[in-house]
Amino acid sequence: MKDLQTLFEISSRDHNHLCPRQILGVRLGLAGAAALVLEPPIKDKRLLVVTETDGCFVDGVTAATGCTVGHRTLRVEDYGKAAATFVDTHTGRAVRVAASILSFSPIARSSGGSSNWGYWSARPTRPARPSISSSF
Repeated sequence: MKDLQTLFEISSRDHNHLCPRQILGVRLGLAGAAALVLEPPIKDKRLLVVTETDGCFVDGVTAATGCTVGHRTLRVEDYGKAAATFVDTHTGRAVRVAASILSFSPIARSSGGSSNWGYWSARPTRPARPSISSSF
């Protein structure tokens, strides 16, 4: 498997720049393949991906999974959601992976100095649990 930096470079090469939705697409692509226990990039048309948005996000998913519209392993259905369904065509298993919303909450930082400014950190609003839902 390629490292994240290499996947970001592939995605930015295809898209002419790197943006946050491409990064999200790469990460979701890797998560979907991992949930189906597949090692990306998948070359034998075993993985079918149905994305729920278009644009930059899809470029990231393509870089991570190797799935493309031209190979008929990627379908784009624009519902405006940062999500994708990954289907293992050999086993029939499928999993939908979606981005979860994080809230920002202040965390106090004690530096020992006169300033007690807090800083913001991303924290889940719910107890930690997988954001991957599977359907068989």
